[in-house]
Amino acid sequence: MKKLYGKSELAFALVWIGIYCVGMSVFDEISRRIGVESLASAMFALAASLFLYFWLKKHGMLKRFGLCKTDAPAKAFLFYIPLIVITGKNLWGGAAMHYDVVGSLCFVIKMLCVGFLEELIFRGFLFKAMSRDSVKWAVLVSSVSFGLGHVMNLINGSGMGIAENLVQIFFAVLIGFLYVIIFHRGGSLWPCVISHGVFNSLSAFSVEEGLLQLVIHGVLTVAYALVLLKTLPKGETSQSR
Repeated sequence: MKKLYGKSELAFALVWIGIYCVGMSVFDEISRRIGVESLASAMFALAASLFLYFWLKKHGMLKRFGLCKTDAPAKAFLFYIPLIVITGKNLWGGAAMHYDVVGSLCFVIKMLCVGFLEELIFRGFLFKAMSRDSVKWAVLVSSVSFGLGHVMNLINGSGMGIAENLVQIFFAVLIGFLYVIIFHRGGSLWPCVISHGVFNSLSAFSVEEGLLQLVIHGVLTVAYALVLLKTLPKGETSQSR
């Protein structure tokens, strides 16, 4: 894997996108066959997360991919208050249990790891590989590809309809844009990882949301990203190797 990374960072990112997408689809299906929600996929996601973290640590690349503290002050992020509100969107309309206790625990573990993996792969590997040539294109591709990756929900047996999936893709692009701004300008991937993981985990307890909630969430996401472009430093802190 080190040879692949050294030869082409972009190829390395694409390989991991493939491993992640195929692996999650396969192990989600195994979970359904076992009859325990997210059991197998949680184990896969946890194993992949631990492997990548310690592989990056071994090769001294944690800081390069934002697995470090940010140098930007909290006030530049508006003390993360908008991010906390955005992250809690799945509970805006109330809460309900959709799985049993074991299934809920496995789902939450899976989603926390999914937050780590998707941020590391899309905001870390892919963005860093592309930003060598163009930061603007890297921001665009990282955001859009992250959104389009959710088309997997149409073919992985989740039961999601086309219209619902298109809405999910659209809002995933918006949140992907926010996360890439936080990482690129702030230099740390951890706020994105935590927000993403918690956001996904809370979907296990969400209730049906209305159009107004979606619109407010989208507007707040874009507004916060634009504000951060003004408040966060322009220095390339996240570009360190």
